[in-house]
Amino acid sequence: MNQQPDTAPVKRNIWLRGVLMVLMGMVYQLCGTLLFLVALMQFVVCLLTNEPNARLQAFGRGLGNYIRQIAKFLSFASDEIPFPFSDWPSAD
Repeated sequence: MNQQPDTAPVKRNIWLRGVLMVLMGMVYQLCGTLLFLVALMQFVVCLLTNEPNARLQAFGRGLGNYIRQIAKFLSFASDEIPFPFSDWPSAD
Protein backbone atom coordinates (compact mmCIF):
# COMPACT_ATOMS: atom_id res chain seq x y z
CA MET A 1 0.00 0.00 0.00
CA ASN A 2 2.93 2.32 0.62
CA GLN A 3 3.95 3.18 -2.94
CA GLN A 4 6.74 5.56 -3.68
CA PRO A 5 6.33 8.01 -6.59
CA ASP A 6 8.35 6.96 -9.62
CA THR A 7 10.51 9.97 -10.48
CA ALA A 8 13.53 8.23 -12.03
CA PRO A 9 12.20 8.14 -15.64
CA VAL A 10 11.39 11.85 -15.51
CA LYS A 11 14.93 12.70 -14.40
CA ARG A 12 16.42 10.50 -17.10
CA ASN A 13 14.24 12.14 -19.75
CA ILE A 14 15.19 15.63 -18.61
CA TRP A 15 18.89 14.74 -18.73
CA LEU A 16 18.47 13.29 -22.22
CA ARG A 17 16.62 16.43 -23.25
CA GLY A 18 19.45 18.52 -21.78
CA VAL A 19 22.01 16.71 -23.91
CA LEU A 20 19.80 17.12 -26.98
CA MET A 21 19.34 20.80 -26.17
CA VAL A 22 23.11 21.34 -26.15
CA LEU A 23 23.43 19.55 -29.50
CA MET A 24 20.48 21.42 -31.01
CA GLY A 25 21.91 24.71 -29.71
CA MET A 26 25.12 24.04 -31.65
CA VAL A 27 23.09 23.12 -34.75
CA TYR A 28 21.10 26.35 -34.30
CA GLN A 29 24.30 28.38 -34.45
CA LEU A 30 25.49 26.49 -37.52
CA CYS A 31 22.15 27.02 -39.26
CA GLY A 32 22.30 30.76 -38.56
CA THR A 33 25.65 30.92 -40.36
CA LEU A 34 24.32 28.79 -43.20
CA LEU A 35 21.26 31.04 -43.55
CA PHE A 36 23.56 34.07 -43.80
CA LEU A 37 25.55 32.35 -46.57
CA VAL A 38 22.35 31.46 -48.45
CA ALA A 39 21.17 35.06 -48.18
CA LEU A 40 24.53 36.32 -49.45
CA MET A 41 24.43 33.86 -52.39
CA GLN A 42 20.86 34.90 -53.17
CA PHE A 43 21.91 38.56 -53.18
CA VAL A 44 24.73 37.85 -55.65
CA VAL A 45 22.39 35.82 -57.88
CA CYS A 46 19.88 38.68 -57.86
CA LEU A 47 22.59 41.15 -58.80
CA LEU A 48 23.63 39.00 -61.76
CA THR A 49 20.25 37.79 -63.04
CA ASN A 50 17.77 40.37 -61.69
CA GLU A 51 15.66 37.60 -60.13
CA PRO A 52 16.06 35.31 -57.12
CA ASN A 53 16.98 31.66 -57.48
CA ALA A 54 13.93 29.43 -56.80
CA ARG A 55 16.02 26.60 -55.32
CA LEU A 56 17.74 28.93 -52.88
CA GLN A 57 14.34 30.39 -51.94
CA ALA A 58 12.94 26.93 -51.19
CA PHE A 59 16.06 25.93 -49.23
CA GLY A 60 15.96 29.18 -47.27
CA ARG A 61 12.31 28.66 -46.34
CA GLY A 62 13.02 25.08 -45.23
CA LEU A 63 16.05 26.22 -43.25
CA GLY A 64 13.99 28.96 -41.61
CA ASN A 65 11.33 26.42 -40.62
CA TYR A 66 14.07 24.16 -39.22
CA ILE A 67 15.51 27.03 -37.15
CA ARG A 68 11.97 27.71 -35.88
CA GLN A 69 11.59 24.05 -34.85
CA ILE A 70 14.90 24.17 -32.99
CA ALA A 71 13.89 27.38 -31.19
CA LYS A 72 10.58 25.82 -30.13
CA PHE A 73 12.39 22.72 -28.84
CA LEU A 74 15.01 24.75 -26.95
CA SER A 75 12.38 26.95 -25.30
CA PHE A 76 10.25 23.93 -24.26
CA ALA A 77 7.43 25.13 -26.53
CA SER A 78 7.58 21.74 -28.26
CA ASP A 79 8.63 18.24 -27.25
CA GLU A 80 9.28 17.19 -30.84
CA ILE A 81 13.00 16.76 -31.45
CA PRO A 82 13.97 18.42 -34.76
CA PHE A 83 15.84 16.84 -37.68
CA PRO A 84 17.72 14.40 -37.73
CA PHE A 85 15.37 12.83 -35.17
CA SER A 86 12.32 13.78 -37.27
CA ASP A 87 11.68 14.71 -40.89
CA TRP A 88 13.19 17.82 -42.48
CA PRO A 89 10.56 20.59 -42.46
CA SER A 90 8.89 21.44 -45.75
CA ALA A 91 9.50 24.77 -47.44
CA ASP A 92 5.79 25.62 -47.29
